[in-house]
Amino acid sequence: MNILITGATSGIGQQLVTDYAVAGHQIWACGRNQQQLDIMASNNVTTLCFDVSNAAQCRELLTGLPVLDLVILSAGVCEYIDDAQQFDLELVQRVFAVNFFGMLNCAQPLLPQMQAGSKLVFIDSMSRLLPFSRAQAYGASKAAIHYFASSLATDLTPRGINVVTVSPGFVKTPMTDANDFAMPTRISVAEASQAIQKQLAVGKQSIYFPRLFGWLLRLLHLLPDAIQRRIADKLKN
Repeated sequence: MNILITGATSGIGQQLVTDYAVAGHQIWACGRNQQQLDIMASNNVTTLCFDVSNAAQCRELLTGLPVLDLVILSAGVCEYIDDAQQFDLELVQRVFAVNFFGMLNCAQPLLPQMQAGSKLVFIDSMSRLLPFSRAQAYGASKAAIHYFASSLATDLTPRGINVVTVSPGFVKTPMTDANDFAMPTRISVAEASQAIQKQLAVGKQSIYFPRLFGWLLRLLHLLPDAIQRRIADKLKN
């Protein structure tokens, strides 16, 4: 398969590049870290260095590629809001610039090059399921991209392009290593990559992992908003 992966120089994206390349697929690995991209380059890994928050760079480098069978939009950032009463608007804009608009900056030039049978994968987060403390910017950006992707699926399904959402729980990456709170059921990037590959291969359109944690948060998400807020309030203490 021809596979393009953003966020390829760290975390889940990097592991997906490694695993798919070992399996013999042709990979386009996209990221901002040129040094890491140089290390990853090989006969079946072509690297593209750009910032997903820069729409012009995305259009320039993602136009004119061969037909892609699988696109995985994995690039993301996380910043927390420490003072909700005086939140930093620029922080929120930075997070949305990557987690929401960054994915759209990539999807917009890539979609015209995708054909029936291709898969477009958006990686969001289970954080969108509950109103977690300090996660206003991160959770909202992930909720936004999940909704956009789900709505996009409605319009692209008749054209044969499969849109998939991936909602991970805690995965051990440089991003989560910076967290200062408990992260139950945190898994390795290798486990995350295997979960994504396995469920994409069987045609899943909504992917959650770890499985038990995913079921728990989805059940909590079904509760009335007032109860969700009480649960989130207890979790921050």
